[in-house]
Amino acid sequence: MDCAFFKGLTFFLAYAIFAAVLGMLQFGYNTGVINAPQGNIANFMKDVYKDRYGEDMSEKSVQRLYSVAVSIFAIGGMLGGFSGGIIANRFGRKGGLLLNNVLGIVGACLMGFTKVAHSYEMLFLGRFIIGINCGLNTSLVPMYISEIAPLNLRGGLGTVNQLAVTVGLLISQVLGIEQILGTNDRWPVLLGLAIIPAIAQLVLLPICPESPRYLLITKQWEEEARRALRKLRASNQVEEDIEEMRAEERAQQAESTISMSELICSPTLRAPLVIGVVMQLSQQLSGINAVFYYSTNLFINAGLSEESAKFATIGIGAIMVGMTLVSIPLMDRTGRRTLHLYGLGGMFIFSIFITISFLIKEMIGWMSYLSVVATLNFVVFFAVGPGSIPWMITAELFSQGPRPAAMSIAVLVNWMANFIVGIGFPSMMSVLDNYTFLPFSAFLAIFWIFTYKKVPETKNKTFEEILALFRHSHDRYDGKKQMNVLPSSYTNEMHQDR
Repeated sequence: MDCAFFKGLTFFLAYAIFAAVLGMLQFGYNTGVINAPQGNIANFMKDVYKDRYGEDMSEKSVQRLYSVAVSIFAIGGMLGGFSGGIIANRFGRKGGLLLNNVLGIVGACLMGFTKVAHSYEMLFLGRFIIGINCGLNTSLVPMYISEIAPLNLRGGLGTVNQLAVTVGLLISQVLGIEQILGTNDRWPVLLGLAIIPAIAQLVLLPICPESPRYLLITKQWEEEARRALRKLRASNQVEEDIEEMRAEERAQQAESTISMSELICSPTLRAPLVIGVVMQLSQQLSGINAVFYYSTNLFINAGLSEESAKFATIGIGAIMVGMTLVSIPLMDRTGRRTLHLYGLGGMFIFSIFITISFLIKEMIGWMSYLSVVATLNFVVFFAVGPGSIPWMITAELFSQGPRPAAMSIAVLVNWMANFIVGIGFPSMMSVLDNYTFLPFSAFLAIFWIFTYKKVPETKNKTFEEILALFRHSHDRYDGKKQMNVLPSSYTNEMHQDR
């Protein structure tokens, strides 16, 4: 990363970003934390059931209850992510984040005291509440960071979100090993530690300013916006930032906000909306969450011992962190579409290798290690493209007016697909056995073809250029119709966005 990147990165701005991304670290931690203690949680559910009803729970019922514990997190995420825009406008970006930590603390306490209360329903409720917290974080944190960052740092600092998620994942995987917290007695502590990022953010964030954009554009409090900018920029020269916000406000007034129903019904915006939705599905239906939620179980099925499986899972977290750092400079050098194609293509190849290793592990002992290598490479290619690009492209296909509605739909679709994978994967494993990853291979092939044929390269392009690419790759008549009905304010605003 060159020195130009650090130009404008003041100590206080770095502090505010660190305080904010604790929310994304929370999201990463709670995505990965349920993975390692799967066996311990299953044993706890069996014990509770036996104490209550005096009979053993069937393996199928244990599996079903565990998949509820995993996937109810995504239902909460849907709810939280979908209401992020309303919370951000009502309480502010910083205000919304501070309030959200109440949910984080409540959810963590419920999960932490599950065993003491001898109730797996308490675990479900805790996972649901922490899901709402994480859903709100996925909406509020990127918004706050992009609005406090100076223009030249916006792209690079945007990727800090993904880095915080991967660090959270890694921490949860390291703490989940048996030598630390992955035991029958200590797993509730592992889940309850989600209270730490929430408390840390409550301590660190209050001295950070509210988003200057929110203060100026939403609240019309110019003096407060100036004060916030002086603090963040460590300079009194903030006129350029104020003028940029004024220009954004004028563009917003010229282009009315579009509701979700208007966005779905608009023939002009249908093509970018379909691309945005399919890009989100390509992230979630790639099979990555099956790896995040169930990799320990996956590796045990492949023939590894439980301890080796947990260490292999830590390898997944470490690779995610490393590859996210590598992909930051690649994003603007290689282009979004190209990286996404590389990512999906690599994931497809290694998902086939995972299936092959499952099929012949009984015949050849060392094949279990091939499944680990294949899974780690699967994760490498996810981090290269599908990890962060769907969010980036969805934002770049829409201007100020339709963007909030488009992002809300994207968040909803993303969490919905996350839920489907979370609840459906254990059943898939029992039905398909060694062929578990084949449906994901099929999805990856479909998404690769869709990306190749339909998705434009958005790097350094104005909306007019993106539209020309749509026209080239879609039906010509439809393209011309879109060109004719597109409001001039929309193209102008997108030009400003670039």
